[in-house]
Amino acid sequence: MDIKNYRQKTLAKDVSYTGIGLHSGKPATVVLKPLPPDSGIIFVRADLPERTAIPARAAFVGATVRATTLCHEGREVFTVEHLLSALYITGVDNCQVELDGPEPPVADGSAMPFIELIKEAGILEQDKERAVLHIDREFAIHDGDRYIVAVPYAGQRFSFLSLNDHPLLGSQYLDIEAGRDDFAKEIAPARTIAFMHEVEGLKKMGLGLGGSADNVIVYDEERVLTPLRFDNELVRHKLLDLLGDLFLAGRFCGHIIAVKSGHALNTALAKKIAEYAKKGESGSC
Repeated sequence: MDIKNYRQKTLAKDVSYTGIGLHSGKPATVVLKPLPPDSGIIFVRADLPERTAIPARAAFVGATVRATTLCHEGREVFTVEHLLSALYITGVDNCQVELDGPEPPVADGSAMPFIELIKEAGILEQDKERAVLHIDREFAIHDGDRYIVAVPYAGQRFSFLSLNDHPLLGSQYLDIEAGRDDFAKEIAPARTIAFMHEVEGLKKMGLGLGGSADNVIVYDEERVLTPLRFDNELVRHKLLDLLGDLFLAGRFCGHIIAVKSGHALNTALAKKIAEYAKKGESGSC
């Protein structure tokens, strides 16, 4: 997906999807609606009388435990990364995401159902140029042996190294250009991964209550219990999460290099990039 020299885009019509929330375990419906140019991505809690709008921007990131949460005026939405990734991949800049609860449906644990939903709605080009930040210096977030870096690059490139102790996972590396024609099909179908030894702990924390074999790849100590779509589905899903998290900083040209990164590091980098862009210290590409 080439983001340079393009006009902004929104949906051609309203479209909806109903399923179950990954962490809440409750029925969830999302309605995607067109918005005017320069609106950005806006989440709206339709189940609340105030219908508080929560902008999908890095400044509004709250918790990052097992999902990315956005907060504004005491209201929150969580597990937004897969839907944001779908909007990023399809090139949608302006969209209202209306929820009937705090969490979108998990669908099959990937971004592909949301991409299909967006295609069903149709994508409308708008009469306004898209702003794209040019990364012209290094940004880095470190946490022990985990880190994520953004460096200058003429296009959009993502390099991710995932390291896991499980015997079937180990080291997985993916390096991919966002401008490739097959970018969506290489990333969007990759699903959330969980481990049997984590399940009880997550449920005690009130997380993963909607997880099932229909929407999560499950590993026990020695085996994978869910048929894989890719041999390296873990790192592909890590990159899927990264795309959604970084979209909170807007669209930009640069090379993202991540090692063992997750939502906390991803969104911390998004905040750094967004703050830099706000100061107007970088040109557009």
